[in-house]
Amino acid sequence: METSQLYKYFLECGKVTTDTRDCPAGSMFIALKGASFNGNTFASQAIANGCRYAIVDEAEYANDTEGRILLVDDCLKALQDLAAWHRRILGTKMIGITGTNGKTTTKELIAAVLKEKYNVLYTQGNLNNHIGVPLTLLKLTSDHEMAVVEMGANHPGEIKTLVNIACPDYGIITNVGKAHLEGFGSFEGVIRTKSELYDYLRDNGGKIFIQNENPYLNSIAGGLECIRYGAEDGLYVSGKVLSCSPYLLFEWKSDSNVCEVQTHLIGSYNIDNALAAVTIGRYFGVSDDSICHALSTYEPRNNRSQLIEAGDNRLVVDAYNANPTSMAAALENFRMIEADHKMVILGDMKELGESSLEEHQKIVDVLADCGFERVILVGPEFGKTINSFEHYENADEVYSKLSLDMPKDYMILIKGSNSMKLALLAEKLQK
Repeated sequence: METSQLYKYFLECGKVTTDTRDCPAGSMFIALKGASFNGNTFASQAIANGCRYAIVDEAEYANDTEGRILLVDDCLKALQDLAAWHRRILGTKMIGITGTNGKTTTKELIAAVLKEKYNVLYTQGNLNNHIGVPLTLLKLTSDHEMAVVEMGANHPGEIKTLVNIACPDYGIITNVGKAHLEGFGSFEGVIRTKSELYDYLRDNGGKIFIQNENPYLNSIAGGLECIRYGAEDGLYVSGKVLSCSPYLLFEWKSDSNVCEVQTHLIGSYNIDNALAAVTIGRYFGVSDDSICHALSTYEPRNNRSQLIEAGDNRLVVDAYNANPTSMAAALENFRMIEADHKMVILGDMKELGESSLEEHQKIVDVLADCGFERVILVGPEFGKTINSFEHYENADEVYSKLSLDMPKDYMILIKGSNSMKLALLAEKLQK
């Protein structure tokens, strides 16, 4: 079936789902496949649950007599092509965002600022992959004036795939760092993959918002119109950290305007994320007062640098993601926070391949210089390092230990890759 024909069916529905547990009345079900499931087998159930049409790519499941189960060659490609077609039909002004660290927070801040003036569609949660991006784009309506689409990758070529679906007019790479090295092969592989966003914009007359002092981003930004933000005076937006105890207070200025913003963000490293949002807001005509209002009222969620009051302790929970770059930044920021007693619980960083031991050892060496009162390392990768800190295999072991002698009056940093389940540890410590 041609995409143009499939699009006519989509217009009848207006909504797409890939989950039979969530079938809005009249929606379109697209049968995707995974390692342990085949969505084709649920096509009839999707119709029964309220979908108007179901899209399958195995002929044996296109067996209804009412013409409501439609056959395509490849459901995933059909989803992606449908999203790209829809995006082009609507022509919504599109900002694409990627980066090793901070892309979700930056996306949230940008959306918060732009919503002060525009009707904005933006990526929900971390739906930033080859399935999540198309599903986000298919939520676009003619009412949306702008869209902010997050794009993630852990293998070469993935950003190229996503930009060719989303067709951004503007782009921002928050930074590049050592993450998913197992998939990318090297730090240089990370840079090449993230630069696929710049490549698309360069070829299609787009513009980028760029952190002025980042040497890696500058090295791949040739031939692009750059709107710059950073610490240096005279940029489109410049700014600096005023304090971080523990929330980020920063100043930004553009032209002759100087503004001060008290945020709910933990970490001085969030200055670049905030300045990116300021820059994009000003570029698209959001007033200075509205920008400051959006940034001062935004509160992080989903275990991303959250400060949580937990009985006698305060928790800094950053347990959604972890890589060598973000881990080092979190430790440096935690070192600067004023507190009588500090404790750190760090979980393994995943997908580092052959560099795993080296990168975990580097973090251990940083910890040795920090002088925190108590350090707990969690996971087999940290267990291979040379260190003198407490070590446990998993979050449950940590909680069993702490429940026997719960810390009191501590500021506790909890950080690790999502698969280490340290977020569940944080939840337990709040009880």
